[in-house]
Amino acid sequence: MRVIENTKGIDNHRLDSFIVSVLEEIDPGKRLLVIIPDYTRFDFTYRIGPLLIDILKKKGAIKIDFLNASGTHRMMTNIEFLAKLGLKKKDKSISFYNHKYSDPSSLVDIGSISSDMVKEKTRGQLLEPIPVTVNKLILSDYSTIIAISGTSPHEASGYSGGLKIFFPGISGPQVIDLFHWAAVLVGIPDILGTVDNNARDIINEGSKLIFNKLKSDVFTFNMVNSEKGDNVIPNGLYVDRGYDGFVRAYKAAASISSKVHIKYIERPLEKVVQVIPRYFDEIWTVAKGSFKLQKPGVMAKGGEIILYGPHIKSFHSNKKIEKELKEIGYHCKDLVCRLLDSEKKISRNSASHLINAAGPGIFDPTTGKEELNFKLTLATGITKEVCKSVGLNYRDSKDIKRSDFCGPGRLWIEEGGKYLYMLSKKKERS
Repeated sequence: MRVIENTKGIDNHRLDSFIVSVLEEIDPGKRLLVIIPDYTRFDFTYRIGPLLIDILKKKGAIKIDFLNASGTHRMMTNIEFLAKLGLKKKDKSISFYNHKYSDPSSLVDIGSISSDMVKEKTRGQLLEPIPVTVNKLILSDYSTIIAISGTSPHEASGYSGGLKIFFPGISGPQVIDLFHWAAVLVGIPDILGTVDNNARDIINEGSKLIFNKLKSDVFTFNMVNSEKGDNVIPNGLYVDRGYDGFVRAYKAAASISSKVHIKYIERPLEKVVQVIPRYFDEIWTVAKGSFKLQKPGVMAKGGEIILYGPHIKSFHSNKKIEKELKEIGYHCKDLVCRLLDSEKKISRNSASHLINAAGPGIFDPTTGKEELNFKLTLATGITKEVCKSVGLNYRDSKDIKRSDFCGPGRLWIEEGGKYLYMLSKKKERS
């Protein structure tokens, strides 16, 4: 494994020199596939892209295809691809592809994760196998595949990055549905910010099936970065090869991520504002502002999380998913599961989002009463009527003032949804 890391930041010259030295060691062959994070990931892919294209073309690559590992996020435009890769234009040797997770013609079935393993990893709560489908581009005649990913705390996998870019990043709807549902059944508190966990075991198992089918040489470029305002601060880049290399790089990246992406607080929070960046433009991703505050003890019972972003107008750009979210609304796991068992028929991926965003709670089926641990409030471009219809609270974004969220038990977070908050270890021991 090749590594460059610094929790305080890596300067441009050192980073570029490292990237060049690593690329010089790769024999790309004639055709190359590069899998990249999508527009919702704020990272330094734009520093890797130009160097990768320049050096690997000089080393013999005549065709370089870029695949957006979008999962269920919307497709990227050519302009967004160029910006992501740090390019002003593309020539005929370069092509951009969006992953179309729900298009059967773009997928290939390569096996399944056994029901026994799924049962074990979900503690008996899910009893079915997970069919593994993946974007068929990766089985095309490429000499080399490079997967660029970023690592930070993640609600469904512990930390993002590494093998997650294959499974579920470029997987089909059943993978995405069942993986996220399995993670919900395990629970955010047991997964978020942990390197090894049951959900990551499922990722690894699905990825093994994928790697067993690959004919290409496969490399991971695993990034860790923080940010200051609109600027990306690189903190680490981990490059390795093959399945085992992906696991090594992920664990090393997660170690640095734990130092730069986790913030500690001294007492539970009663009111929090998460200021959502403009590239989180739908509640589907905005909900990270809720996820990252759900470690034990962080939110006081009955506290309020306010997701602030006047630019946000929709729950999801995919109209089918948006309809599903509005059909059931944001509730605790017990109530969502009860609704799924009744007449409501939505994907378990959508159901997972609803449960994760609403957070822990209790539902009494006898009285029909639900009690959530905290209130989730939108201060966005979504109307009060719509918020109420899906079980969310509403605040007028014009009335949100930073000065109102200072003092004990209150917090204003500029980098909304980026950092994982935990109660300080000293408080946990007391």
